[in-house]
Amino acid sequence: MAKKYVNYEVPEEIQNKALESLEIARDTGKIKKGSNEATKCIERGTAQLVLIGADVEPEEIVMHLAPLCDEKKIPYIFINKQNEIGAASGLNVGSAAAAIVKSGKAKEAVDEIVKQISELRA
Repeated sequence: MAKKYVNYEVPEEIQNKALESLEIARDTGKIKKGSNEATKCIERGTAQLVLIGADVEPEEIVMHLAPLCDEKKIPYIFINKQNEIGAASGLNVGSAAAAIVKSGKAKEAVDEIVKQISELRA
């Protein structure tokens, strides 16, 4: 069952591409892990793409991220499992959210994901 804060469905293919981009950005650019760090990046306007876990308990941990991203005009994507965000971020545990700050070699992929997201939400 989808959570209340998940306001659009993301195809598995786009989710996988976003996770791959997060891994590449982790190695060649800069990322921030966790909902607190992601929130700071959004508020400062430094995030290029925000990944939000769609299975986070309690929901209150991430439910503010999507509206905040909308307000700051920062693209975001929902990932079905927070464990996948954690793994792509280089953690052994799940991460409720992550932000790509500098995409590094993943720039083209991130740009493409942003375009696909905007088409999904249109």
